[in-house]
Amino acid sequence: MELLSVNNLSQNFVAVPALTDVTFSIKAGEVLGVVGQRGAGKSTLFELLTGVYPPSSGGIKFNGEPVALRSVYYAQSLGIFAVQQQPKLVDTMDVLHNVFLGREICGPHWLKMFPDDGKMAQVARDFLEAFAMPASLVEEPVANLSGEQRQIVALARVLSQPCRLLLLDDALEALSFARQQVLLDRIRDLAAQGVAVIMSSDDLKHIFAVTDRILVLYQGRQVTLRRTSETTPREIVELIVGSNRQERVTPVIWAFENYYAAQQQTAELRLAQSELRQSLQEQDSLNRQLIERLDNQVKALDSLNLALQEASRRLITEREAERKALARELHDQVIQDLLSYNYQLEEVESETTTESQRLELAEIRDGIKQTVGSLRQICSALRPPTIDHHGLSAAIRSLSSQWSEQTGIQVELEIDPQLGRLPETIELSVFRIIQESLSNVRKHASATFVRLTLQRTSTASLMVRIVDNGLGMESPVDLAVLTKQKHFGLVGISERVSLLEGTLEVQTAQDGGFEIQIEIPSPYPSISD
Repeated sequence: MELLSVNNLSQNFVAVPALTDVTFSIKAGEVLGVVGQRGAGKSTLFELLTGVYPPSSGGIKFNGEPVALRSVYYAQSLGIFAVQQQPKLVDTMDVLHNVFLGREICGPHWLKMFPDDGKMAQVARDFLEAFAMPASLVEEPVANLSGEQRQIVALARVLSQPCRLLLLDDALEALSFARQQVLLDRIRDLAAQGVAVIMSSDDLKHIFAVTDRILVLYQGRQVTLRRTSETTPREIVELIVGSNRQERVTPVIWAFENYYAAQQQTAELRLAQSELRQSLQEQDSLNRQLIERLDNQVKALDSLNLALQEASRRLITEREAERKALARELHDQVIQDLLSYNYQLEEVESETTTESQRLELAEIRDGIKQTVGSLRQICSALRPPTIDHHGLSAAIRSLSSQWSEQTGIQVELEIDPQLGRLPETIELSVFRIIQESLSNVRKHASATFVRLTLQRTSTASLMVRIVDNGLGMESPVDLAVLTKQKHFGLVGISERVSLLEGTLEVQTAQDGGFEIQIEIPSPYPSISD
């Protein structure tokens, strides 16, 4: 049976529509996610369902009966409770009395008129400890609390009493990553107990982690209501932003994924920091001085590493500029001079009457042509003209075609048609990485086939994969050992990938041979709408 049913629910504020014709239902034990941009109407929907405002039009049924949610108190009497993004607490009271304000636990029999502070304190302490908060916090005035602590108190106030429908309006945002996971687990437990939950969150990982269905709002209107298992984060983002244009959707997806990862890393760093601080408190001053010296050394090494990276970038840039200048000089001077000499010899040859001299001149001209061909190959290796005029995709096609013709090794190309143009430094670096990888295959792999893939990922990264069917290498690959053995090809590739802040994975392919996979994060220029 449907616990809550909403039909064409609308709300206007001074003739301005904040919510228009929203229709959905939710059963006991179901979790519904509500998503949308700021101003989409999420908070307005929650306020209508908790009795803050009466709706301008539309109907609400609760437990199968039409209801008019006239006030927050009436909604709570039905078992509807909410936790807002900005909880309303009494700052002049302590945590304990905020949690049980208006519903104090009293003693048995004739003591019912007196609150049982001991029992209330135990309930509050248990809840705080579940969220890794100190039990002593129950005596702290709310005015002294942080934003996260205030949110925990608001959650304790709602979750420590019976509830049939729980509404969480961006209640996870103020919590740390670890406490977000605790609340998500609590939502799963409540759903298993038959409590219906409606939650909004800007973090799609939270929505996809616990919800059964997702309601998408856009500019106050209902866009869709989908089962979570039958949709994807990218589809939901397209509906949230009102567009399926890649340049609008991809940055949002990237932000969602990296924000979640950053939260997790922050939580781990805070835990490590807390453990280190506790350890320092237990050690004597000599150990603390040692830790400080080590910390300073780490900072110095970090600074040195940054300086080395910057120097490497500058060196690579200068080297590419020198290669470009040398290629231009060879093409514009040496090759042109040789071609000019060839034309002069051709004229001399046409005027020569002696057959032996004509053969000798023809042989010299053939030698000049071969030299010009070799010089053009050198120019192309120094600075492929295709990459300047037509971009990375065309340059890779030209490189692989020439390399395959020279080596006799078949190359299969898979280049994303949406690859587009990249910044010059990235195009050159990726070209050099692929050039060096193919050189390694020629020198060491004994391969007959190479598959080369360049594609954009869903998070706007650039993925490069080179797989051959050759001899492969022992796993795991140790770059330090390769350096000692003077096998600098893979080491050079690793350095270029590091300077691009990318990741490099090397492994033996499933069918034998060797596989290199490189991911460069978001190399595309940002596009402002």
